[in-house]
Order: sequence, then C-alpha cells, then structure tokens
Amino acid sequence: MESLPWPQGRKLVHLDLKGAPPRVEFLHQLIECFSLLGADGLLVEYEDMFPYEGDLKLLQSTAQPVYSPDEVLSLQAFAAAKGMEVIPLVQTFGHMEFVLKHKSLAELREMPHCVGTLNPHKEESLRLVMEMLRQVVALHPGLNTLHIGADEVYMLGEGEMSKQWLASQGLSVEQLFLSHVTKVAKAIKETWPHLNIVMWDDMMRGMSQEMLTASGLVGLVQPMLWDYTPDLDVEKTVSMLEKYHAAGMSELWAASSFKGSTSVVTNVPRTQRHVENHLQWLKVATSISSGINLKGIAITGWQRYDHLSVLCELIPVALPSLAACLQTLIHGQLSAEAEGQVTKLLGVPSVEVEAMGSVSSAGPSFPGRKLAESILELNTLLDTEDIRFFENSMFVRGWLSHHHREKKMVNPLMGVQIHNQASMYLTTLQEKAEAVREEMVRLYPEATAQEWLEEHVRPVTAPLKRILDDVAVCVKDMVS
Repeated sequence: MESLPWPQGRKLVHLDLKGAPPRVEFLHQLIECFSLLGADGLLVEYEDMFPYEGDLKLLQSTAQPVYSPDEVLSLQAFAAAKGMEVIPLVQTFGHMEFVLKHKSLAELREMPHCVGTLNPHKEESLRLVMEMLRQVVALHPGLNTLHIGADEVYMLGEGEMSKQWLASQGLSVEQLFLSHVTKVAKAIKETWPHLNIVMWDDMMRGMSQEMLTASGLVGLVQPMLWDYTPDLDVEKTVSMLEKYHAAGMSELWAASSFKGSTSVVTNVPRTQRHVENHLQWLKVATSISSGINLKGIAITGWQRYDHLSVLCELIPVALPSLAACLQTLIHGQLSAEAEGQVTKLLGVPSVEVEAMGSVSSAGPSFPGRKLAESILELNTLLDTEDIRFFENSMFVRGWLSHHHREKKMVNPLMGVQIHNQASMYLTTLQEKAEAVREEMVRLYPEATAQEWLEEHVRPVTAPLKRILDDVAVCVKDMVS
C-alpha cells in the first residue's frame, strides 16, 4: 500500500503538566517549536498545576508554584497566534489521584486504597467534577473542545455502593461506567451546549455496539482511541473504530505517542519505536470507511504514568522523536525528505536523540537542547557498567565485602585503590549532575530538578558514597 499523509483533522501535541511543568518562557518556546514541526493544536493536561480557587484550592501543587490565571491565558494566546487550538484535559472518573489523594476528599473514592477512581454514586462526586470543569472552562475563553479523560477506571464496581447498585439494577460494570460518563457529558452539554466532548476509549473497547448505542452517549462524546505500541494491530484498531461508528459515534480521534509510553522509568526515548507507532496509525487512517470523521490525532507525551509515579523522559530529549513523528504523519512515512526536515528544523544530524552531538554554533537549535545534551552525557555515565555496578566489581567483592566491613579487616593497599576509583567515579558523576541541574532549573522548577536527580543519579552515587565511607573507616582502623 502506498504511504499517504495523515488524511484529516488536527495534529495535537499532548502537554502533560502533572510532572516537570515547564517554566512559562520555556513553555512558549516549546509551543513555537511544536508549531514549526507541524502541530496545529495542544491537548493540555494541567492536573495540579491549574490555579484552582475556592474549595478546590487544595488541588494546587505544593511542590512548585502553579501557573497563574494570566499564565494559563498567555499559553492560549501564544498558541492561538501560531494557529493552534488548545484543548484542556480534565479527568472526571479514573486517574483522579491528584484530587482523591487528599484526606478531605477520600470519602469520594470508589475504594479507600484506590486514589484514582471516583465513586460514581455520590452526588458530591458530580458536583466536584463539574466545579473542576467550570473553573477550567472559565479560564479558556472561546473554548470549543474539552477532553474529560475517563481512562483506566481501576476497581470500578468493587466499592460497596457500586455492589449495591449493580445488584439492585441487574446491570454490569460496563453499564455503571457508561452511566457516570453519560451523566457527566449531559451535565456539560446542559452548561455549555457548544462544547465538543472528547474521552479516552479504553473502558469501552470490550462493550458491544448495542450497549454503546443504548448508553445515551451517542451524540454526546467523541471517543479517542489510543494505542502507543510500535506493533499496533491495524486490523483490530480499524475494527474498533468501525464499531464505534456503527454504534452512532461517527466523530472519532486517534492517540499516538512520542514519549512516556515505553516503560515507566525510560529516560531517553528511542525515536524509531515511536515512528513505527505512527506508521501503524497511518495504515489505520487510510483503511477506515469514508463515513468515519477522524477529527485528528493526539500525539501524547506522558510525563508520568499517573500522578504518583516517577518522571518519564523530559521534553527536550524527546523533541527529535516528536519532530520525526509529526513529519512522518505529514509525509506519510519517515522518508529522506521527512528526515531532512527534522534535521533542518532542529539542527541535529539524526532523528535519534542519542546521535545528536554537541551544540553547533551555526544553524538552528531547539528549545532545551543544552539540557538534552547534558542529560545524554550524564545518562551515558550512569549506564556505564563499571560505575553502575561498582559494588559488584571484583575488587569490592574480593577485598571490601560485607564481612570485611563488619570486621573492619581490609587490606589497606586494596582499600586505597578502591577508594581512589570510587572517588573518581563519584566526582565525575557529581560534576555532570551539577551541569544537568544548572540547566534544568532554567527551564523547570527546582522541585523537578531535585526529583529527576534523586530518581536517576542517587541510585548510582549512593553506593559509591557508602563505599568511600566504609573504606575510610576500615583503612583508618587497620593503620592506626
């Protein structure tokens, strides 16, 4: 089959602000970069970085300053100047960890130990969701489209109120899910009749066409079918889109990924993996029936898997991946022309970030490039086996074992050699880590730099520091 460009609709870049929220100036630089790379919209997930007010002020992050109302408006104005639509994403059922983690709202959890899923039976639950939406909509004048999340609603049906509802109604967990989402969607349409409502599709994938048609969601929502894998099943995905269409949901979205979907601890993305995901989506887009209105594709860039998980790859190291994915959609493949556009726009020799090289004094550069380079240098050191597994080296295991340390019986000559090697590794790591920190705090809050370094650097430096301390004690004891 001939490769064809993405056929229709918007190409949205997902801004996940629940981790590593960019400083406003850097955020504007990123938006301009997204536009140059071919994006024409933003899917913005604020979470606790939104300036909630009144009773909802407790939802604001305490780790770093949230975006001010003026900054939220400036984000939209800057995007609009580039011809980019802004679609806010507000979770309304699952993945409400940033809301339900608070003790004062714990009674609204479906299960006490599941802080992500809202209890759909309490009137206060709907009031909470609608107040969150009201504040977000109010700060997005001219808004046309709203994303209500509703993915991965874990443990739904496990709560006592749900069990009673299921038993008394004689209905399924799937119908319980549809009941809440329909209630939210209807409330939104009653309040803001003009708004288009988008939602994630995963909770509906196992439902029959008849169940979806009878749910009341038809005409209310536009499902966004997501799949981030390089081996996306084209036939199965087309079949899923056709099912939604047959149920009456003819306006649909796709969602791919440029970062944040390889593993929860990935530090540097591999561009080819994400390009392959987009190549599969292109096959889907050119295989669906003409009656399906594919409104666009959201290219997700998850910053955390959920509110309480670790940071995924930061945006600067993922910009070559994003650029390659967008150009793949525009050209229908990652052709030489498409790859040339990436290298030209970003000023890099390759679409793979690891082959980026150092900053060139001439030509273009992308926002955050210096940070990306510093991260790559540090990451190379962190992945060096001699450093990462120094505790398991022959010399440490042979002359500085736990037994040696406990008895303080260490060969002083070997102890000094171990100390010198560990000290050299530690100094090198600390210098590279400080370079990363200095650059990171220019673009991100201090809290992000601290978290990133603790997550990636501390696991490697802590054992080295322990070895230095133990060697010093043992050698001193042997020679004194």
